[in-house]
Amino acid sequence: MPPEILRRGINLWPPFLGAGVSVARVSADYREVDVTLKLGLLNRNYFGTQFGGSMFAMADPFFALMMLQNLGPGYVVWDKSASIRYRKPGRGDVFAHFRLSAAAIARARRATSHGARHEPTFHVQIVDRAGEVVAEVEKTLFIRRHAETPPAGPARRRATPRRAAKA
Repeated sequence: MPPEILRRGINLWPPFLGAGVSVARVSADYREVDVTLKLGLLNRNYFGTQFGGSMFAMADPFFALMMLQNLGPGYVVWDKSASIRYRKPGRGDVFAHFRLSAAAIARARRATSHGARHEPTFHVQIVDRAGEVVAEVEKTLFIRRHAETPPAGPARRRATPRRAAKA
């Protein structure tokens, strides 16, 4: 999928629309994504600052999407775990700049080349307009090559156990 189509589609995704999350840029190689969370009436908390759940949501899918697009269709990539550490209140718009290195992609290919799973951890900082860290997010992915699909045709049918006929 072309990066611009993905960017536009994600920006129309209801959870991001409601939270105020906007993807500003997806690089042509899917190795960089820039995301903005505008402070608005729908995502303010009781104290008038960014709702923590919206900041967590803005960091949710990107490392998995970036890795999947770089590895290609022969892989399964899921989010396995995530954590967020809030450093200071988000008193205005906040930003996250996701980066996926060529080395991380190469490590994933090597680690999964014989069917093993790989669970790398990535970090992203959520910053305010001044570049001060508002929150730090840690994401762990689950990556594995797809299992080989059994051959189609007669060989596959013979491998299926036959059911006994009812009397």
